[in-house]
Amino acid sequence: MQLDPSSGGGLDTLMRDLDWSQSPLGLPDTWSSSLRTTVGMLLAARAQVVLFWGVHFVALYNDAYAPTIGDKHPRALGRPACENWAELWDDLEPLLKGVRETGRTFAASDRPFYIERHGYGETAYFDVSYSAVPEADGSVGGVLCIVSETTRRVVSARRQASLLQLEDSLRSITDAPAARQFAVDLLRQELGADTVRYADQPSPGETLAVDDDAPSAADACVLAIPVSRNNQQVGAFVVQYPATRRWDDEDRQFARSVAERTWSASERARAEDELHLLNRELGERVAQVVAQREAALARVHEMQKLETIGQLTGGVAHDFNNLLTPIVGALDMVARLHEDDERTRKLTGAGLQAAERARTLVQRLLAFARRQHLQARPVNVRQLVNGMEDLLTRSLGPQVVLKIEGEASLPPAMMDPNQFELALLNLAVNARDAMPGGGTLTIAVGQESMTHHARLPEGRYIRLSVSDTGSGMDEVTIKRAVEPFFTTKAKGQGTGLGLSMVHGLAAQSGGDFALSSVHGRGTTATLWLPASTESLDDGATQAVGKAPLRRGQGAAVLLVDDEELVRSGTAEMLIDAGYVVRQASSGHQALALLRDGLDVAILITDYAMPGMTGAQLASEAAQLRPALPVLVITGFASLNDHTVVDLPRLSKPFRQVELADVLADLLEKSPPH
Repeated sequence: MQLDPSSGGGLDTLMRDLDWSQSPLGLPDTWSSSLRTTVGMLLAARAQVVLFWGVHFVALYNDAYAPTIGDKHPRALGRPACENWAELWDDLEPLLKGVRETGRTFAASDRPFYIERHGYGETAYFDVSYSAVPEADGSVGGVLCIVSETTRRVVSARRQASLLQLEDSLRSITDAPAARQFAVDLLRQELGADTVRYADQPSPGETLAVDDDAPSAADACVLAIPVSRNNQQVGAFVVQYPATRRWDDEDRQFARSVAERTWSASERARAEDELHLLNRELGERVAQVVAQREAALARVHEMQKLETIGQLTGGVAHDFNNLLTPIVGALDMVARLHEDDERTRKLTGAGLQAAERARTLVQRLLAFARRQHLQARPVNVRQLVNGMEDLLTRSLGPQVVLKIEGEASLPPAMMDPNQFELALLNLAVNARDAMPGGGTLTIAVGQESMTHHARLPEGRYIRLSVSDTGSGMDEVTIKRAVEPFFTTKAKGQGTGLGLSMVHGLAAQSGGDFALSSVHGRGTTATLWLPASTESLDDGATQAVGKAPLRRGQGAAVLLVDDEELVRSGTAEMLIDAGYVVRQASSGHQALALLRDGLDVAILITDYAMPGMTGAQLASEAAQLRPALPVLVITGFASLNDHTVVDLPRLSKPFRQVELADVLADLLEKSPPH
């Protein structure tokens, strides 16, 4: 039998050159017609396919399947499966025998298998379909397995669930060492590490202290996740594996996420303990405690703000921006193609406005995580409140009805918008907690002229009132409500600083804050802010689909992105803009195309990709084509990778005209191609 040289890639060559006299299958000329036909089919297939033939389940597979088994390839080819799949044979053999003996297909999604393929054992997940392959006499000759590895998706989902569980658990932990120990246990379990330790670094430059029984560098693979505060390292989580273990970007990102959340919670717990202690001693040493309490208050305020949006930062923002990219691109192209159709223009315009609101929401959540000084400027309060509607709705939950009321035309207020947003969110969360069975929260914005007010100068003010239908407060509680650290909530559920922060914002802004309540009927919080005589410059918004599109004039680009939806959507935008597009799903595939002589005028690459980042791809491409322009696209809010500082970047999600403008500028600056 001669194997068809056009039916496969490297495996076809290996099969032709293999000494089949050493295989239980014997020489190809002796194979049955069913076996020959099946082998030809699997070699030509692009899906991951492996065939286990005969009573010994001899393995035959194609090029797409080979990477799945790692260093088992090529020794597994033509050999009984029990020789090379020994570690999972007790699991795999019953599946194969069941199909061979019954002729019935076995299929499963996200099926776990313990496999050793990179020098160490790991649990991998696959979508599988095992089917019987009949011989001419009707008997079953072998089992044809079509598989698709889902490990990355399964592990990612499990880790997201672990992070949510971590956040829920940390809320109830009031002891900093307990919070760190919880994180240590989670990292050891989720990453399958030998040991996980936390090491403090009390002062800059000091060596991190790790237990004496830790494996040496020669015997272990060590990952240190630094913990920083104000850009200064204060400790690290040290994760150790056997030396053969490999780290990937997902492992590092998960470990960093755990470290950040744990440090925030432990700092909050430690700061709260310090503050309660200082408060108890306040009567004896008032002068000394005031300065210490102010510093501790700032720390708790920062930790509280970070915890409010912690689960929505980092990788969540990146994934959300990735999802928005093909949506924005598709709507943008439809708008351009049908710009004369009034109905289509309205529909796409609404979709793009919704996508823009989603992008703004992500940016606002990220902004909450940064410590910012009070920077007063003229702000349209009604517009700002409307822009927070999505965030407020999510924070209040489905049992609370949100109503926003106000005058259509108001003068701007002089204030810091970031601090105002945080203050409004605090008021809304307090109102939600006062309505455990649900209710209505009403936010009203108006203006008021003050002539006789005990705490406000005469003038015009913007008035914001937040009213709930909750349990209300008695006279004693309402008198103490704005005192720092006073709270009616259970221990660990509040710091007693929310209303104090709102009161402080009003005072620093030249306004006032007041509470009114009826026990059992609800509470209204009112914030007055000085009206500004300065005009607002909101900027002009360009009509959807009207911006001029700079054409690519047939220029060839290589587009690299591991996300199929993002890559295909971006490719459509490029093709529509007049570019000739060649696609690659990984950095390694892109480099292979360039080494094979692919002639392109520009390289467009995603930043976060498994195996090779966009920055690493750009560096490798520069070695092959020094003059090739590179554009890095990313869904992260910011990049700390110094290797991409000098590279042009485009943030996701982006419009077609934005992409076209960046490419046109790059091509104009690049030397003639």
